[in-house]
Amino acid sequence: MAGNLDLSPSGARGITRTGWLDSRHTFSFGDYHDPAHTGFGVLRVLNEDRVAPGAGFPAHSHRDAEIISIVLSGALEHRDSMGNGSIIRPGDVQRMSAGSGVRHSEFNPSATEPVHFLQIWLLPHTAGLAPGYAEKAFAQFGRRNTWQTIVTGNGEDGALMMNQDAALRLADLAAAAKLARTVPEGRVGWLQVISGGIGLAGHTLKAGDGIAALQQGAYMLNATENATLLAFDLPD
Repeated sequence: MAGNLDLSPSGARGITRTGWLDSRHTFSFGDYHDPAHTGFGVLRVLNEDRVAPGAGFPAHSHRDAEIISIVLSGALEHRDSMGNGSIIRPGDVQRMSAGSGVRHSEFNPSATEPVHFLQIWLLPHTAGLAPGYAEKAFAQFGRRNTWQTIVTGNGEDGALMMNQDAALRLADLAAAAKLARTVPEGRVGWLQVISGGIGLAGHTLKAGDGIAALQQGAYMLNATENATLLAFDLPD
């Protein structure tokens, strides 16, 4: 399957850096635009953000996006125009369906510790839906050397539900562990290395690297060190 894989190295990501924000963009976002990397199918944003203590994104608007936040360290405070307000921490996953329109803010509530998180946007299957919000804590042991489903289009396996025929899965691999991944017929996949490193079909991937699976097939991931991975199962 090696010929069906397209590597997106960490060092090729766009960068936004201010006094309080350090962000890496796998796809075009904000002032960073790369016409060759505007998304991958319905996956349009994959940002790795670090926000300084006491700082964050003030209230702003979104529409027609399924927005998923995964906190890696620290804490992230969310408030929105639907009346939701919460603080999510490592192990928590948050899904906001912007639908016909919503405003929200995201802040680091800590006075001393930065927050490190992933923010992901997917296109919904239908425009103009009613906005929605959900969050859930996922036990870390549920992804040790296996895939833990966190968001899907139908909420299967206890996952959060979103308005798109897609699935997001996390895995924590111990060094030397192996884990299989299959892209079914009519689907495509994206794999993002959150931390650590893996070998895949002759490629060596490190933290921040992503790789697209362009056609159906099976592949084996080999952890070269302890690694945390995020896999996307997407419509072609």
